[in-house]
Amino acid sequence: MEHLDMRRKMIIMASIMVAMFFASVNQTIVGNALPRIIAVLGGMDYYSWVFTIYMLTSAVTTILVGRLSDMYGRKPFLLIGIFVFTVGAFLAGLSKDIYQLIAFRGFQGLGAGLIMSSAFTAVGDLFSPRERGKWNGLMSSVFGLSSVFGPTMGGYIVDHFDWHWVFWVFLPLGIVAFVLIWVFFPRVERAKGQRIDYLGALLLTATIVPMLLAFSWAGTKYDWSSMCIVGLFIGAAVALVLFVIVEKRAENPILPLYLFRNSVFTISNLVGFTLGVGMFGAAMYIPFFIQGVLGFSATHSSYITMTLTLSLVAASAVSGQMISKTGKYKTLSFIGLFITVTGLFGMSTMDIYTSQWTIILYLIAVGFGLGIAMPVFTLTVQNAVEYDSLGVATASVQLFRSLGGTVGVAIMGTVLSTRMQDRLSTFSGTAAQIPQDLASKLEALKNPQILLDPEKLSQVGRSLPEQMQPMFTEIVAHLRDAMSYALSGVFLTGMVIMMLAIAINIFLKEVPLRSVARGTEQLRKAD
Repeated sequence: MEHLDMRRKMIIMASIMVAMFFASVNQTIVGNALPRIIAVLGGMDYYSWVFTIYMLTSAVTTILVGRLSDMYGRKPFLLIGIFVFTVGAFLAGLSKDIYQLIAFRGFQGLGAGLIMSSAFTAVGDLFSPRERGKWNGLMSSVFGLSSVFGPTMGGYIVDHFDWHWVFWVFLPLGIVAFVLIWVFFPRVERAKGQRIDYLGALLLTATIVPMLLAFSWAGTKYDWSSMCIVGLFIGAAVALVLFVIVEKRAENPILPLYLFRNSVFTISNLVGFTLGVGMFGAAMYIPFFIQGVLGFSATHSSYITMTLTLSLVAASAVSGQMISKTGKYKTLSFIGLFITVTGLFGMSTMDIYTSQWTIILYLIAVGFGLGIAMPVFTLTVQNAVEYDSLGVATASVQLFRSLGGTVGVAIMGTVLSTRMQDRLSTFSGTAAQIPQDLASKLEALKNPQILLDPEKLSQVGRSLPEQMQPMFTEIVAHLRDAMSYALSGVFLTGMVIMMLAIAINIFLKEVPLRSVARGTEQLRKAD
């Protein structure tokens, strides 16, 4: 599609961005709203699963559609993805309990994987690597823009309307995106004589799913050393070995192993994985601090977290333009990662006395750093492979980042749960003073989840006699202290993981950006 005139390319990119915005805004709108949704549906123990199942299903479809889109073109997968995502959003709004919500979010994830993989690959179809810098920056800005509208809208809806509208408010946008892609995106002829690697796809799924389940359950639902967790890890390892054997012999492998011989491809994906661990794992719990520790409403929380996304949008646009202008990217990636580490360190020092302006400063640092670094690693991978592997290579970036996000959520969830229980175990000063007839009313305060539901917390306080109010205030203060202590560990863990990303990035070789989209040069083996 590189031969198309610029006007047609601009229309296609606008269509893709609408589709991306629709998918990403339906993801980000859940962030600030989910604590309140969980408070209504129940299931605090399954909180992380709403995110985990989404990333799990999107990770699987991302890598599968990467290779298939190289064979069939991007258009059919964009259309199918938008349709599946729209249906999933509608069903999620009908959820009656946490289990239905998790199931429908998983269905949404299937559509998201189709959309995101195809969208970023389409940029490689349209533009040369030298031009992709600014477009990848704009694509990241679209995600950032959705991260501004999403949390703000989500918080406002749960504060003023029924929570179901969190999933329904942007449904018309899905229809618009579908029509635009249908009309303007060109169809590509299927590559002749290529077979689909069904066995490889099955084994890759059998590797990813047990591994992500193990990370999701370990430390929360099961002990890390339990038979269930160990069995899942063993199953994933066996499937991985079989996958490697099959892919070496496959005529048209779902994930060509020769790509990993390219050091740029491998290092970029390793950095992307660690970015996912640190970014998704830590960022998911920011609303917990703002709402649970500081006691702000979901709407106010969205205004604060908006600063992170606004800085991410601005930095992504600037970073993309600088890459396209200079053709250099490694220094920018170091700068972005270092700024992110600095911001996460600041967040790890927050407590119940931290002002919201200080929090905003830390969030701006994290957002600005991520905005600079994130566009780089999609670009480096696309620049390092031949055109006929563009789809699967781009999908691998999304896959490793999603895998990192799932692992990060699991790790951070374990850190949060462990540190919170440790902190709460030290609080026993007032337990013996509670009269037997009032103990049942204070039962709800044993679960820190109540901090995320101000109305329920207020009801418990009003149900107690006046002489019990000081005790109630003390218990709530200790709950906030425990959550603050736990979240400090979460953000510190995110910082350490991002430091690992910096260390890995040292080994990234800076390959000059090509000025043509198609592979007129040999595959770069930058070992």
